[in-house]
Amino acid sequence: MGSSAARAASAGIVDDVERMEEPGTPRVDARAVPPRTRTLRARWLGRIGYRDAWALQRALAAARVDGTLDEDQLLLLEHDAVLTLGRHADVGHVIAPEPLLRERGIEPIRVERGGEVTYHGPGQLVAYPIVAVAAPGAGSANVGSRPLGVRSFVEALEGAMADTCAAAGIAAGPRPGHPGCWVDATGPLPRKIGALGIRVARGVSFHGIALNVTTNLADFDLIDPCGMPGLRSTSLARERARAGLPGVDADADAAPTTASVAEAAAAFAPALARRLGFELVGDLPPGDDATGERRALEALVERLRAPSLTPTPAGAR
Repeated sequence: MGSSAARAASAGIVDDVERMEEPGTPRVDARAVPPRTRTLRARWLGRIGYRDAWALQRALAAARVDGTLDEDQLLLLEHDAVLTLGRHADVGHVIAPEPLLRERGIEPIRVERGGEVTYHGPGQLVAYPIVAVAAPGAGSANVGSRPLGVRSFVEALEGAMADTCAAAGIAAGPRPGHPGCWVDATGPLPRKIGALGIRVARGVSFHGIALNVTTNLADFDLIDPCGMPGLRSTSLARERARAGLPGVDADADAAPTTASVAEAAAAFAPALARRLGFELVGDLPPGDDATGERRALEALVERLRAPSLTPTPAGAR
């Protein structure tokens, strides 16, 4: 990209990086709380705007830090087309001109996570785990639980993406030195099927992963995915078609569907809980109500933001 094009792209980026609101002093319960199995509450939200999901993440993460939220969360969803850039990402890897992005209604947004530019859009499973990676705070019901550690947490996310691919009949896994999930990771033609970019602030994670299910792969031509010119992106639909597997996704060029994303979400959530050693709770597709879940989550966030002397149970719906 030439310097003038780079400047134009830079001007089109909405830089919304703000420091996560500093939570108050963790609430300390003087009573001894015995350790218990950590739970991961899965929430299928369906199609939701990027900024709406971002605001929910930040509110949940702040509450998880200060102990008002005593249960780890997993938000499962898909977005309309959007580009996100990590806090140190090079804008030059957005190769589409700003007028084209504006014409297609694709907003580039700079966020707090690590990593380079990535694409989110229909047909892609996005998962945002709000998880206490360090030892849970004194206000948490999980006092005494061992810390996960960032490396173990990242490995669990990569492994859960691979498990989701395996459930669809596709072999995938990590690629040394390249975060995410790959098909033919160590072969002559590695193809990226899942991206990973997290932020850990005061011991709690947010942002997460994006797994291509029935994603329109042509949209990756808007960027150098993950800052790697020439990187080959793929999807479950493309790989299943390549392998000759039967099913509704046998046509690699079929339109993206939310139903395919929901199916992947139902596989990813238990895989991640299993790899973390957590108990999975919450409703998953097909027996879910995405609209009701969004309303319940928004109500929970409002309660968490309200001044209170005692923590609000995370499972309250």
